[in-house]
Amino acid sequence: MSCDVGLYGLAVMGQNFALNMASHGFEVCVGNRSPAKVELTVNRAKSEGNLPLVGSSDAGDFVRQLSKPRKIIILVMAGKPVDDTIATLTQYLDAGDVIVDGGNEWFQNTLRRSKTLEAKGIHFIGMGISGGEEGARNGPSLMPGGPKVAYDMLAPIITKCAAQVNDGPCTGYVGPVGSGNYVKMIHNGIEYGDMQLIGEVYDIMRHVLKLSNEEMADIFTEWNKGELDCYLIEITAKILPKKDDLTGTGYVLDYILDKTGMKGTGRWTIQEAAERSVAAPTMAASLDARYISARKDERVRASSILKGPEMTAAEIPVNKAQLIEDLKYALYASKVCSYAQGLGIIKSCSDDMNWNVNLSECARLWKGGCIIRAALLQKIQDALARDGKLPNLILDPVIAGELNERTSAWRRVIVTAVAYGISTPAMSGSLNYFDSYRRASLPANMTQAQRDFFGGHTYERTDRDGVFHTAWTDAHKSIGDISERMAGEV
Repeated sequence: MSCDVGLYGLAVMGQNFALNMASHGFEVCVGNRSPAKVELTVNRAKSEGNLPLVGSSDAGDFVRQLSKPRKIIILVMAGKPVDDTIATLTQYLDAGDVIVDGGNEWFQNTLRRSKTLEAKGIHFIGMGISGGEEGARNGPSLMPGGPKVAYDMLAPIITKCAAQVNDGPCTGYVGPVGSGNYVKMIHNGIEYGDMQLIGEVYDIMRHVLKLSNEEMADIFTEWNKGELDCYLIEITAKILPKKDDLTGTGYVLDYILDKTGMKGTGRWTIQEAAERSVAAPTMAASLDARYISARKDERVRASSILKGPEMTAAEIPVNKAQLIEDLKYALYASKVCSYAQGLGIIKSCSDDMNWNVNLSECARLWKGGCIIRAALLQKIQDALARDGKLPNLILDPVIAGELNERTSAWRRVIVTAVAYGISTPAMSGSLNYFDSYRRASLPANMTQAQRDFFGGHTYERTDRDGVFHTAWTDAHKSIGDISERMAGEV
């Protein structure tokens, strides 16, 4: 068999994506350091319908079974394992072959590897894959970035294997090398924000409204039929009522330790937001929430020392139906702001790197298969298609109108949470982002005055052009050439 494509790295994601490609009629060769994983995948292909998939004994055998120009997708752990795998495979490759890294990789590593492989004439694509194990098998969202000639060779395969929505496959050419990994990284940052926002809503439902798991599940199920329709709401409705099969008592969720793990893409997102000077408070708050959750022992100790609100529930009553409705509107508005922040980071980096990433196309790629797939993305896609130069998603007239309609509910939720001592860092971050962005005047004039007072950093004025410095007290002296004081500003 002369195979159409090879997949190297057979953890569950790799196995499932290999089977996905074989299910669409492509002849696939699989390879792995462990022969047992190769055998397992070959047996799965047989049991799932005698799919056109073959194994290999080593890297050389793997490459020899591929038709030229070879197309190889690697799905191994990010970092050194990727470098090691590339080094092993390139011994047997020729100029014109294509390597695709499908892992969650830091985009700068992708740029470095591309330069190394380019010298050998080998094309390199960094391709974000979202959808988890199920998506990999049945249709994920695929975000490839690399040489267009290499993408064109890969496109016939991935356009069939990606999730399919009303306007095509959830894949397409994102841009030059590095852009695919970058868009996937921001996707994961938005995912962090979405998950934290849902967690905060759950917290209010549980501790303010005292709802049962079944009641909360019913609410999320109903919400998933409307504007909040999305994968994360869908699975939340399934998680809440799941009975615990280990004890036979209660629900699985209530036995799960409140410590959230992470793989690093959320941290990268916030690092990039800082590097690009783009505000991302919702995603930053979600990352901070994970850090605080990890300090479980400290929190248990603090719970017996630090005091919350001393008012009783009777003193701060809530209307159950009203608060549930408000939570729905607040969650929607907060999600919109989180997407706006993420897209803003992509736009800033794309401009800096001359990638020319189409933000409307990013929204389209996320509509199916991936973890953040949501009905909201159609509105975002439409908004960005209407005005490709829109500086911020929330300036679109349709999106702005929806946010304006929901601000009262949004504020009522935050006020209630504060009164009850329930932390809502992500939802508050979204509202603060909205309130800061909508204001023509901010207290930044005070901050700049302070900078000029203690450091002579200068300032601009509202009534005339130019750069100025004030001798605020008798102790302040001339700072000389004002332009020199501006050096180093970002």
